[in-house]
Amino acid sequence: MKSIVITGGTGDLGSIVVPRLATDYRCAVVYRSEESRKRLAESDRVVAVPDGGDVAAFAPVYGLVLLAGGFAGGSTAADVERMLEVNLLSAVRAIDAVRPHLASPGRIIAISSAASLAKPAGLAAYTAAKAALNAYVETLAKDLKEKAVTVNALLPTALDTGGKRSTTERLVKRENVAEMIALLLSDQASNVSGQLIAMSA
Repeated sequence: MKSIVITGGTGDLGSIVVPRLATDYRCAVVYRSEESRKRLAESDRVVAVPDGGDVAAFAPVYGLVLLAGGFAGGSTAADVERMLEVNLLSAVRAIDAVRPHLASPGRIIAISSAASLAKPAGLAAYTAAKAALNAYVETLAKDLKEKAVTVNALLPTALDTGGKRSTTERLVKRENVAEMIALLLSDQASNVSGQLIAMSA
């Protein structure tokens, strides 16, 4: 069975994505705290890995799914630094850790945001960080093309997570995101790379 590494798998989106992907893959789910680990239902197909832990045990790693990220408003230098850390640099570090162990062919899938394209008022730091992630994904896809590793990003509008479920805003179902990730991991998507895939409700 192919192994994949998932960051952010203990959050709201991960609670849907991890069980879906575990039907087809052995999932190494990176966690940052014992509290977050407790939210993870471990099994023979779902294994918890501490942040910074060695993923070599799961080599060859067929896919890396980057669910980790954060959301906040603001436009100050501190806001930008915080958003770059959680939305770009955390992804880059995860890719650095997994890259030596990536299979060929392989897959990298990141969660970005439709806000990186729409650029709504009040979210300068957030949209800048997600736009940087988009550019990184597009360029990395070119770098890894010869190794047959595809790199793509999903750009959903607001997800049906947390308190947003009670709003009147139309929200993207987490199940739909999980299915799109599963599709991008599949053989059918072997020629899809460097794409920023928008998802709306």
